[in-house]
Amino acid sequence: MTATRQPTVRVLLVEDEESFIDALSVGLAREGFDVAVARDGADGAARFAAGEYDIVLLDLMLPKMSGLDLCREIRLTSDVPIIIVSAKGEEVDMVLLLEIGADDYVTKPYRLRELVARMRAVLRRHEHTSDLDEETTIQRGPVRLDIDARRCFVDADEVKLRKKEFALLRLLMENPGRVLTREVLIDRVWGHDYVGDTKTLDVHIKRLRGLIESEPKKPRYITTVRGVGYRFEVSRDAD
Repeated sequence: MTATRQPTVRVLLVEDEESFIDALSVGLAREGFDVAVARDGADGAARFAAGEYDIVLLDLMLPKMSGLDLCREIRLTSDVPIIIVSAKGEEVDMVLLLEIGADDYVTKPYRLRELVARMRAVLRRHEHTSDLDEETTIQRGPVRLDIDARRCFVDADEVKLRKKEFALLRLLMENPGRVLTREVLIDRVWGHDYVGDTKTLDVHIKRLRGLIESEPKKPRYITTVRGVGYRFEVSRDAD
């Protein structure tokens, strides 16, 4: 019986240090990845626009265009997984990385084994999230969303949600275990041109907790990541 061949994962490596380029190109190829290399930010932007990639490895300090700026540019048109690479000792603002859409980061020097594990984890999470776009139902623990009918259930009981509440809960449940910043939530639910009070988000979160949590003051599902945003926890009984 012939084994099913797994599709090749296409990687765009944007890196200007030759030692890392050489080691990663060989190491990732040995792990079954197809690697394309860009040696500066501008080349990375051009290659990404011209090709199709499953994941991007992006150095922060690049000639011609920084890794942060390139990450922002990619996010304007694509939700491809992005792992930021930073040199040891660089000050990395995790809030900023989340805001611009990075999925993970690693610090140089890193072990190939660790990097590959992180890449595969991000790819699995992205694949799962993409699959949800085709689903009509999202289930996380006792909370279930019927997308087409725009209905929410906690166990067997239906919970009435307003339009923005439903959109907010859906976004959180589509990204289980992932921290979504306040800015991302407001942008995705209220729109990038929203100019109202950001406390509106907190009010909606409080109401959602009151509807789906057994102890709203000690939330089990919609948790706060102080100074960053909110996360829908993947609990033991979820999925």
